[in-house]
Amino acid sequence: MNFYRVSGGAAVVIMLACSQGVSAQATKPPAKGAPAPTTAAAPAAPPPGYVIGPEDVLSIFFWRSKDLSGDVVVRPDGKISLPLLNDIQAATLTPDELRVKLIESATRYLEDPTATVIVKQINSRKVFITGQIGKPGAYPLMGPMTVMQVIALAGGLTEYAHEQDISIMRNKDGKPVSYPFNYKDVSRRKNLAQNIELVAGDVITVP
Repeated sequence: MNFYRVSGGAAVVIMLACSQGVSAQATKPPAKGAPAPTTAAAPAAPPPGYVIGPEDVLSIFFWRSKDLSGDVVVRPDGKISLPLLNDIQAATLTPDELRVKLIESATRYLEDPTATVIVKQINSRKVFITGQIGKPGAYPLMGPMTVMQVIALAGGLTEYAHEQDISIMRNKDGKPVSYPFNYKDVSRRKNLAQNIELVAGDVITVP
């Protein structure tokens, strides 16, 4: 412990740590059997052509402005809410388009604002499969995926499935359309054009 005296006569006490002890503690390996330190996983990169949708989780960061920064969930109406900026339309925009929009809105409160948009979770891009399938339900569409791949993810067809009468329902330009799928043909490498690439919102029905 060292003492230093200032002009006013008061003593300032400074605790000096032993540099060797600090160094040894910093480099000391974890005890045997102790869990290894973990780090938070980085958010997955959005797939090509990704646009923001309802239920997606975004991290908004404004440089030097904590009041405008934070994690937000896209509401069913496609908007997000931020302090001061209130409601901002996010759905149907790319992350970069939303970033530009946020900067434009923030100019009323900040001088030369800088914003970053990070996609933390993509919950809006899903396909659905129902009927005579091992595990019916919703499956995330994080990249290119075909009908055959979703059937495999869903545990395959059940014993009573009508494998030649499967259909894919899609909303195209506001109108429902249906695409036929013959599992038997595709599994035998026939009529492979039926094995279409799915888009978010597609519903596969296995009668």
